[in-house]
Amino acid sequence: MNRRPALIAALALTAAAALSLSACGSDDSPKGKDNDKIAGADTGRGTSATPTASASAPAASADRPKIELPSDLTYTFEWPKTGDKDKDAVLADSEQSIKAVDLAIVNQNALDKAYLYYYEGEAAAGTETFVKKYVDAKASITGAYRFYDPDLTVDSDGTASLSYCEDQGKAYVKYLKTNKVEKTEVNADSYVIYHTSLRKSSKGVWFIEKMVSEVGSAKCRP
Repeated sequence: MNRRPALIAALALTAAAALSLSACGSDDSPKGKDNDKIAGADTGRGTSATPTASASAPAASADRPKIELPSDLTYTFEWPKTGDKDKDAVLADSEQSIKAVDLAIVNQNALDKAYLYYYEGEAAAGTETFVKKYVDAKASITGAYRFYDPDLTVDSDGTASLSYCEDQGKAYVKYLKTNKVEKTEVNADSYVIYHTSLRKSSKGVWFIEKMVSEVGSAKCRP
């Protein structure tokens, strides 16, 4: 599975609705055009913490991708440094992996090189499918994301597991054709918990091999 599963489900439902509309109505129908959107694809809105600089930074590497996102996207990572070199490296690379996926959406590129640097195998395949849904819908993202309550274990064999919460309360879908931002009310699905399995590469990068998520997690709700 991938990040923001509620968004993936909404995109799938919208695709089915679009097929139904194209079969039943004219392409010139105003109603058809109004419904050509990712209905409820964001998971709501609410009050999030003011975005702050990341508490950790990835280790320097000549071939690390440069991730530059538009100013209408902000991130708060409530992941303080642990003082453990490996754990802090996992947190830093996990931050970059999250932003790399969003960069792919912004770039409208389901095979964007930045996220492929941080995702492999099952996780990379799931991310490609996830990003492609945005590309097909000609949609991007805007707003503020908050990540918190990390639970991290690093093993001696070069693997790690990281669970964390995401607050999508002020994160929205933006349609590129009209620049319209789709908004819905905050609800339980605005809060998602993720469980990731990571492995350390020969270059010292912690990449994601697997990811599962739960929408509306009681652990993550306020």
